[in-house]
Amino acid sequence: MNDSPLRSRLVAVLGPTNTGKTHLAVERMLAHSSGMIGLPLRLLAREIYDRIVKTRGARCVALITGEEKIVPAHPQYFVCTVEAMPLDRKVDFLAVDEIQLCADPERGHVFTHRLLHARGAHETMLMGAATMAPLVRRLCPGAEIQFRERLSTLSYAGPKKLTRLPRRSAVVAFSADAVYAIAELIRRHRGGAAVVMGSLSPRTRNAQVGLFQSGEVDFLVATDAIGMGLNMEVDHVAFAGLRKFDGRRTRSLYAQEIGQIAGRAGRFRRDGSFGVTGDAPDLDPEIVGAVEGHVFPPVPSAEWRNPALDFASLQSLMRSLADSPPTHGLRLSEEAQDEVTLRQLSADELVSRRVRDRANLRRLWEACQTPDFRKTTQDEHTRLIGGLFEHLTQGDRRVPEDWMHGQFAALDRTDGDIDALQTRLARVRTLAYIANRSDWLADPQAWQGSARALEDRLSDTLHQSLMQRFVDRRTSTLLRSLHQHAGPVLGGIAADGEVTVEGHVVGRLTGVHFEPARADTALEARALRGAVERAVAPEVARRLGELAGEGDEAFALGDGGVVAWRGLAAGEIVGGRPFKPRVRLIGEFGQDAARERAARRLEAYVAAEASRHLAPLKHLIEAIADGRLRGLARGVAYQLVEQSGVLDRRAAEEHIRALSRGERRILKSFGVRFGAYALFLPGLLTEEAKALGAVFAELAAPRWRPPHDAVSVLPHPVPPPEALSLRGLAAVAGFAIPVQSLERFDALARAAPSARPDLVEAAPALVAAVGWKPAQADAILRALGFVRVKAAEPGETSLWRRRPLLPRPAALAAGPAAAEARAAPSPAPTRKGRRRRPRRPVSSASGPSA
Repeated sequence: MNDSPLRSRLVAVLGPTNTGKTHLAVERMLAHSSGMIGLPLRLLAREIYDRIVKTRGARCVALITGEEKIVPAHPQYFVCTVEAMPLDRKVDFLAVDEIQLCADPERGHVFTHRLLHARGAHETMLMGAATMAPLVRRLCPGAEIQFRERLSTLSYAGPKKLTRLPRRSAVVAFSADAVYAIAELIRRHRGGAAVVMGSLSPRTRNAQVGLFQSGEVDFLVATDAIGMGLNMEVDHVAFAGLRKFDGRRTRSLYAQEIGQIAGRAGRFRRDGSFGVTGDAPDLDPEIVGAVEGHVFPPVPSAEWRNPALDFASLQSLMRSLADSPPTHGLRLSEEAQDEVTLRQLSADELVSRRVRDRANLRRLWEACQTPDFRKTTQDEHTRLIGGLFEHLTQGDRRVPEDWMHGQFAALDRTDGDIDALQTRLARVRTLAYIANRSDWLADPQAWQGSARALEDRLSDTLHQSLMQRFVDRRTSTLLRSLHQHAGPVLGGIAADGEVTVEGHVVGRLTGVHFEPARADTALEARALRGAVERAVAPEVARRLGELAGEGDEAFALGDGGVVAWRGLAAGEIVGGRPFKPRVRLIGEFGQDAARERAARRLEAYVAAEASRHLAPLKHLIEAIADGRLRGLARGVAYQLVEQSGVLDRRAAEEHIRALSRGERRILKSFGVRFGAYALFLPGLLTEEAKALGAVFAELAAPRWRPPHDAVSVLPHPVPPPEALSLRGLAAVAGFAIPVQSLERFDALARAAPSARPDLVEAAPALVAAVGWKPAQADAILRALGFVRVKAAEPGETSLWRRRPLLPRPAALAAGPAAAEARAAPSPAPTRKGRRRRPRRPVSSASGPSA
């Protein structure tokens, strides 16, 4: 396009980021009947195209980039990358964004050409940094320059750790490896991050930005591509490095580059901040001042390359590319990649021969301008261009269908990691560029559709791979819910108790207890708890209120002291006595007062159950307390209560013998049985009573769980009395023996035929009948007061003599060795001084049976 006539208005709108320059250009373009805007990135072009399509419809707007062309039949507006602007189209309005890129060593000559020659029929607008003002005045003397002030304040926040960055931050790195490493760190510590790089396809980039814009993640990790007008709601920009590779060398960032990227923080009138993070050093105060004040050195000159190329011969073309600039303020560009490729191919004999044809020479230059999206070596890129040129200058002068099929077939896969997917996408971009050269293919539209479809598939897969690697969706969702203080959390509780928050399963509510889903990290655990507090707490409060008002029929006592409410575990017995239990409410949610009321209700239920199943013990305690038991009977009852319902008879024999018949009858009326070896309450020996008693017995001796219907060895030290009595056990000879077993033995021994009433024949059948093993029987019999009078011969049984039951202060809980020592005969004294003791008469009843 030639320079516009005099009536065309040329406006340069200059200023820092967040001044609305691009927005103004779009509005001005739509105010004309036709227009064209050139943008520095395909990503940004796609964003502006989508915006215009929403307002004006797809039929009136075209998208033209190197890899993508969407051109309806009669477009009014063209959204393009700067390189792809169709300057042969006449439009009323034309705009070029980021015009300061005319100083870029690689692309600058293209922007300079648009600065000097691209014009709209009625209005031309150049948008860029204020540093371009002197150069625009020199190169375009008739230009009207408008300066725009930033709409919000940009301030320096200093260094911050990656794990301490504020929400809505963008972290900028200058290599793919650094971007990935930072995104992974943020995923582990902050829930996840979106990733934006210039090499991403627009579809992948938009999906990633969508994660950030929607708030699904609070962090964005990007290359400096975000400095080129990409519109995102960023509050803080953190530089993870201050050096970059510019295609030739690794250098420090210029102050204006820092300002361009940092300026993405803050939108419209919302202030923004910038800083450094990771290993990046603190910024120099002069640079900070320049960025905050938007004061940078002016652009001294623009890169220039001769736009009027000479295609008379290959040598003429190369000479014209090296022509010097025609005016001051322009600087001859260094060799770009297309020139390097042209120079390398000029040494090829086949190329030299074919470019003698002027049309072939133009074809060669067009092929050399194919971008190296693959970022391969120069030699490999030159081989690709040489192959294309060979196809384009022979036969039907088209790229063969077989070649395109082979290229697509090799790339049409969605397996592999992120790097593999990105490599395929870069190669697809090259194929898309070829497909969008309508004169290179026999059926370009079909190949354009194939390229778009393959790029979309790879883009979607890449987006999913990036999310899977760098976004913990559940944790990020839950963390986001913590910040949504206005309005309720979108959550629900299913009929089976499954709890979801924002569509993610976070655990299960059972009764009043919430069991969270397993968290892999401390961050996820914190997010789970915070989200659940908002989603579950109201329901837990309601259930606690219902529990506190329920009748006993709604509760049940299960194994291990678990108290169930409506069939679901609600509490567990953790201490106290049967009639004054302490119950801990399961779970942590709910107000303290509500939880306290619910716990007291469970304790009342347990106490009621104890009063029902342990009624004899409860009645005895009440009789002692209210004075119905007096005198010696009260003392014996007190001892029985202190021992939790089973009292070794010898420990109280002195008091028992002193009881009157009336006192015995009173105790028996309260359910006390005077057994041969113990006083006990038979009402406590039911299965229900022992099951309830075992809960409190286990609290007294937590690591001891003996069977209640068999002999077991006592641990050391001996458990407290309640650990035995509440299970219906007695301590004898180092064993825990069921009280009923002792009484059964006494009954069977008395009923067995014997030559003398004081002798007991310990037949194997008798021992087996009470569940004792032969090795246990000897120690138990001795501890019970029996003395062996005849040892067992093979095939015979031993005889044991009953001794009178004498009072003794010590309990029968001594170990087997002590019992053996007591039962063993004392050493015979010497004859000297020996006295004959009178023999004590043997009672016909060796132990009280009343």
